[in-house]
Amino acid sequence: MKLGTILLSALLLAALPAGAGDVLSPLDLREVRVGGEIGRRIAITVTNNLLQLDADRDFLRPFTEEPRKGAYIGLGKTVDATVRFAAYTGDPRVEALRQHFIAAIIKAQGADGYIGTLPPAKRIKTLWDVHELGYVIWALLADHQFFGDAEALAAARKAADYLIKNWSLLPPDWGVGAEVAPHVAFTGIERTLLALHRATGEWAYLDFVTRTRALPDWDLGIVIGRRKGIEGHVYAYLARSLAQLELQRLQPDAGLLRPAQRALDFMTHHDGALITGSAGQCEIWTADQDARGDVGEACALAYQLRVLDSLLRLNAEARLGDVMERTLFNALFASQSPDGRRLRYFAPLEGERVYWKTDTYCCPCNFRRIIAELPTFVFYRAADGVTVNLYTPAQATVKLDGKPVTLRQETDYPNTGRIRIGVELEQPAVFTLRLRIPAWAAQARVAVNGQPVADAVQPGTFFELRRKWLAGDQVALDLPMQWRLVKGRQRQAGRVAVLRGPLVFCLDPAQNPALAKLDGTELGYIALNPASLTAPVPHAAVRPDGLGCRVQAWKPGFGLGAKADYELTLTEFPDPAGKATYFRLRDFSGAVADELFAGSAKELP
Repeated sequence: MKLGTILLSALLLAALPAGAGDVLSPLDLREVRVGGEIGRRIAITVTNNLLQLDADRDFLRPFTEEPRKGAYIGLGKTVDATVRFAAYTGDPRVEALRQHFIAAIIKAQGADGYIGTLPPAKRIKTLWDVHELGYVIWALLADHQFFGDAEALAAARKAADYLIKNWSLLPPDWGVGAEVAPHVAFTGIERTLLALHRATGEWAYLDFVTRTRALPDWDLGIVIGRRKGIEGHVYAYLARSLAQLELQRLQPDAGLLRPAQRALDFMTHHDGALITGSAGQCEIWTADQDARGDVGEACALAYQLRVLDSLLRLNAEARLGDVMERTLFNALFASQSPDGRRLRYFAPLEGERVYWKTDTYCCPCNFRRIIAELPTFVFYRAADGVTVNLYTPAQATVKLDGKPVTLRQETDYPNTGRIRIGVELEQPAVFTLRLRIPAWAAQARVAVNGQPVADAVQPGTFFELRRKWLAGDQVALDLPMQWRLVKGRQRQAGRVAVLRGPLVFCLDPAQNPALAKLDGTELGYIALNPASLTAPVPHAAVRPDGLGCRVQAWKPGFGLGAKADYELTLTEFPDPAGKATYFRLRDFSGAVADELFAGSAKELP
């Protein structure tokens, strides 16, 4: 991302007047239907993951068995996902699971309001107890939001009242000098209590967030390295930044924008994000671009997408949508097996990728949650119309001036950049349709009813079409896709990654038998021949209609022979057997900087 664009984004945010609202607002889950790879991921997460869980044994029993063993489960996260999937799909199996979860939680709640896995003497002050309770409250609130469940709201209030009443059990110096800092240990609680305040209007919940938890005063810098307190925990940092963005909507204050802005700047300008969109190693901020091991925590990915969505709604900066799609098509989907059943904690760019051993804990549960939220990232409502952020087969019905307008996306994106949007409405209406033009999409073209528009289409912006729309109008957006050999940074310097549109490609040795015994590091010494790149080929390693990249390559070394040593097939990054993402070139003249994560020497605020 260019420095000028980042500065403009920061200025737009900083210039928001007191009381300013969002430029964009999300649609309700029930107003959208999504197909394509995004829709497939939603479907397989429901059928092959959520509905395969042993809800009673793995998720509910730890909250009811005696003696309580204090295990961290992630119950609230998975129940939240279940509620949203039930609202989105209308699937009776998911609805039955939702009802079972909510009824069991309410039954397990103590007379004092506690919901958790710890015996009385250890509650609140034991690590992760507040974290667990907070997300259970969040799930109960989601159930009330989508299904109007008064019992769920009452249980949420009772649990929150228990938490506030017993907060004094924490010693004043709780967490100081500990292995886990308080803002990490209590991840998510501020956002939950803000949501409860919005649902009830009760001042006590807002007061807990602003005074007890001092959310307005939190302004932690980017902490690199896994040190005592793990203050640089990406997931915790982004979760608290997201809570600040939501508090800013209630109590406008430019200071509440700073941590989120800082995180975005670090990821895009200071090598904090990898080429797949993921950030962090061993769960904490890093800037060395190391691609091996515990890279790209799934929890952090989920909150990166939520923060990007929140900032996008504030300022309608198209590049935020670019980062969102890079992240979800690569890093996020790599956190899941292609059939949907198994989930990962990390998805490295180099070396072996390992699935998490259980269905519980934070990353599997947060993955289910963010997949359930993906339909809300496709379309947004604006004051004067509708904005299209993600490209995928999809349909949305939006009320503009009280009248329904249905938009239908037809596309095979990300296979090609051919997107067609049909407009259905009962009577003519004037509104603005905005289309995100990715920063990589040079020479993008827009036409309406077959007639090219005269206005220039600028990559990295939202293109605006304001007109009197008629039933049956058709918008054609064509985003030419070329192979890009993107320069590596820091530890990846001197090598390139292969991209096409939003997709990053990797090398799976199993697809190339001559390389089957090589480690990811050894694979990274292979030199590609850019002149051999041709049109992508069908490849189902990741998705039924997925793509592969055919390319010739030379063995590691300094030979200058004209004949290639290998005919390779690269696969999409979520390939579970992918082991290498960066490769050498003999000639770097055709390599380009990453349009999203170019880096700069700018000082962090």
